[in-house]
Amino acid sequence: MKTLLQSPRQGLRFRTMVSTILVICIALLAYGYWLQFVRHLEPCPLCIFQRIAFMGLAVIALIAAVHNPPAVGRRVYALIGTGCALTGCAIAVRHVWLQSLPPDRVPECGPGLDYLMRTFPLTDALKKAFTGSGECATVDWSFLGLSMPAWALIWFLLLGIAYLFAGCRR
Repeated sequence: MKTLLQSPRQGLRFRTMVSTILVICIALLAYGYWLQFVRHLEPCPLCIFQRIAFMGLAVIALIAAVHNPPAVGRRVYALIGTGCALTGCAIAVRHVWLQSLPPDRVPECGPGLDYLMRTFPLTDALKKAFTGSGECATVDWSFLGLSMPAWALIWFLLLGIAYLFAGCRR
């Protein structure tokens, strides 16, 4: 008969994995804010939504690490974390796609996210923001030939896999 109780080793491994996810998310967010406030690279609307997805991943990891649930709870946290990572992936894919467009195919630059949120109803503002604009197609930063949204996509994939691995370990 299976027991609902977890062994201390299983709980420690889960807590270590979600704590690692938390630290990675905090480091990525800190670097993004450093680029914004120290290097003066202003984030576009899609960058802001990617930050929100990283924040969601971090909050889920923090709650999971504090809670340290038994096996069923670990799977629930893994599914929620993976869903958040997939949402971030979708946003990053859209952003990478906009950056890959030829200059004549890039959408017109629209108003900033703060203006959209003040002026339009929430659903309209989100729809316009997710459509992306010319500012989302600009590549202001790259590392090893990849833009920031491409690196965000890689991190979202890795963190989603890490959540699945943490939740499915026996």
